Amino acid sequence: MPGKGLGMETLRRVVVYLSKENSQPKRAWFHQSIVGHFCPSHEDSVMVNCGLDRNRFLVSDREFAGSSRVLLQRPPFCPIKNLTETQATSLPAEIRDQGVDVGVAVLLQSAGREVLLTRRSKNLSIFPNIWVPPGGHVEQDEQLLDAGLRELQEETGLWLPDGAFSWKTLALWESVYPPLLTRGLPNRHHVVIYLLLSSHESHQQLQMRFQPNEAEVSAYAWLEPQVLERVAATLDEAKGTKAAGHFPETVSITELEHSSVQTVTVPTAVFLGTAPARGDDVERVSTGTKFALRLWLQSL
Repeated sequence: MPGKGLGMETLRRVVVYLSKENSQPKRAWFHQSIVGHFCPSHEDSVMVNCGLDRNRFLVSDREFAGSSRVLLQRPPFCPIKNLTETQATSLPAEIRDQGVDVGVAVLLQSAGREVLLTRRSKNLSIFPNIWVPPGGHVEQDEQLLDAGLRELQEETGLWLPDGAFSWKTLALWESVYPPLLTRGLPNRHHVVIYLLLSSHESHQQLQMRFQPNEAEVSAYAWLEPQVLERVAATLDEAKGTKAAGHFPETVSITELEHSSVQTVTVPTAVFLGTAPARGDDVERVSTGTKFALRLWLQSL
């Protein structure tokens, strides 16, 4: 989700509203933890009901018309969770007034069960050079699936026609940038809706229609379940990785540069990096993507 300026663009976005114990929905504050609103502070996941409600994305502990019941999760090191009162007060007014934006990410599964991941351009203002599914902001008067299909097309050039796929809401992830307080105070706060789209076509058929947008995507890859199992087992909050059986030592990715496209082989270790506590970030799969992949693997 590319970082954009405030102003009219912000006003067009859908933001998060919260309701608990049948209370009147209220707009979430930027420095308010969405997960923490529904569970004790020491917990990081909770089942919630969510859905679009008059250009608001409503998250509630109760069912409501058109809602879906899904898992909402944050990382243990979530900056908003660990923000002190002094730090929250020190946030610039324009940051505090943003509210919590809503994003959608498309986990696209081919008929052969490969999943598409894209590497964000190094020039983007948030999460540059990080591997994620295609995605972006939900705009007003837009349904979640429509937002996901639009973002998929904008980033990859791929359009999925009606009847060519099935889909479901997979889960919600509370995303903050920078991803750790040790790397600075937060300036972006999202709830990301992961949509699982299962295409009836092979990844080769899908890729034939690709026209990636270099402003947002610098590379893409179709990864098999055995590789994704290893990626999903690499926890950013843990030291080392959990064993996940045999997996290829290298994978093929397609890189884009100056309108040229080339397929190269890279070590699988590229996808196994974890978020550093300090300094520049490293090329890796985002923590939220690993969370979504774990849920996807459970559904296979």
